[in-house]
Amino acid sequence: MAIVGTVALGIGAGVATLALSPLAVTPSRACNPPSQIMSRLELLFGMKKPDGDDVAEDEWRAFLDAEVTPRFPDGLTVLTGYGQWRATSGRVGSETSRVLLVWLKPSVANNDKIEAIRIAWKIGTSRKA
Repeated sequence: MAIVGTVALGIGAGVATLALSPLAVTPSRACNPPSQIMSRLELLFGMKKPDGDDVAEDEWRAFLDAEVTPRFPDGLTVLTGYGQWRATSGRVGSETSRVLLVWLKPSVANNDKIEAIRIAWKIGTSRKA
């Protein structure tokens, strides 16, 4: 059993980016050993490149292998999703997405890992993140 908090970070066009500070805050609740306080992290990755091409499955897997798994080797889950948003023009945009779920201990070090993943995705796909 664990006491859980959630923080989400959107990565991609039309997806809001939320502050990462909740992971750095020490939760006010406690739990009895051997339980430990964990946070659920959700990272949303839009799978469209700025030129309109899709991020290929092999590109996504290479990103996971190079950037995500080394930072969170204890485990993660990836779900396929569909996202949509309303642009400032009023037009509704949409794209396939990947939702990365990671359970982790709240820490500044984990915040740094999350930021490194965000930057790597932004650079690798030329996306706004």
